[in-house]
Amino acid sequence: MTSLKIKSGRSQQRQVLAGIAVLLTVAAMLIIPKWKAAINNGGQLPREPFCIAGNLYYVGTRDVTSFLLTGPAGHVLIDGGYPGTAPMILKNIATLGFRITDVKILLNSHAHFDHAGGLAALQQASGAQLWASEGDADILLSGGASDRNMAPVNWLVYLGLMKYPAPRVDHRFRDGAQIRLGSIRLTAHVTAGHTPGCTTWEFPVRDGNRELLAVSIGSLSLPMPTSLFDWTYDAALRQELERSFVTLRSLPADIYLSSHARSFSLKRKGEERTTAPDPVVPFIDRGGYLADITKAEAAFRRALKEQQM
Repeated sequence: MTSLKIKSGRSQQRQVLAGIAVLLTVAAMLIIPKWKAAINNGGQLPREPFCIAGNLYYVGTRDVTSFLLTGPAGHVLIDGGYPGTAPMILKNIATLGFRITDVKILLNSHAHFDHAGGLAALQQASGAQLWASEGDADILLSGGASDRNMAPVNWLVYLGLMKYPAPRVDHRFRDGAQIRLGSIRLTAHVTAGHTPGCTTWEFPVRDGNRELLAVSIGSLSLPMPTSLFDWTYDAALRQELERSFVTLRSLPADIYLSSHARSFSLKRKGEERTTAPDPVVPFIDRGGYLADITKAEAAFRRALKEQQM
């Protein structure tokens, strides 16, 4: 009798567990597609494109940036946004009167879902060549799946929630590389940390009779908080971040840009440009550039301190 009761109890447990498994499966089937659709564009809204200075244009979304550099020999596009925001970028380029097929070079700040997700679609629409840093090229080719800094949340990739269409990498570059297209010249500064090949782009912009140096920071945010899954900054990553802060401070930026609009106060500066006697002046912000680097380094120091506690 006792044996039968034990077997009956185990059978009931199995039935309960099976029922829970079925409910979780059904919930996943209902929720994950909606979650994927929401993640696909990150909730980004369109932003009206405009000229920042000279041949430099803003063509990104409300927060995730994309920049277009135009020239007689063709155009350069920096960053591809989310997979679902590529159509917004394409529309912005067309609104400004430029053709996507004249974009000859695609560049990337770093290989995360929200900045590289739309590269494949933009590459297909333009036929452009994609240049990628040595540190991020393989991450791009994996659709974001091989980023070592994202290891604690790679389950999102395995569920297909943070994996993006992999673009074709045509050229790989190292720190200090110069990429030219006619009169356009960009210098790549690998400011690793956020990703292994996170890249800050430096390029001159001719606006009337003045030449301004634009610097678009790959990212100042840290890869992961130390509290997440006991994630730690190993010695190699600490050295990368230390070098990146030194590199960023050494760049004589006039025009301060970044991979996220909120990082360099695009909303405020965009509003100021509509009434400023010189619409470029709000974007000339070396003080803000240096202040934000200092804040980011302070956050890094705090994270290291927390790790040692």
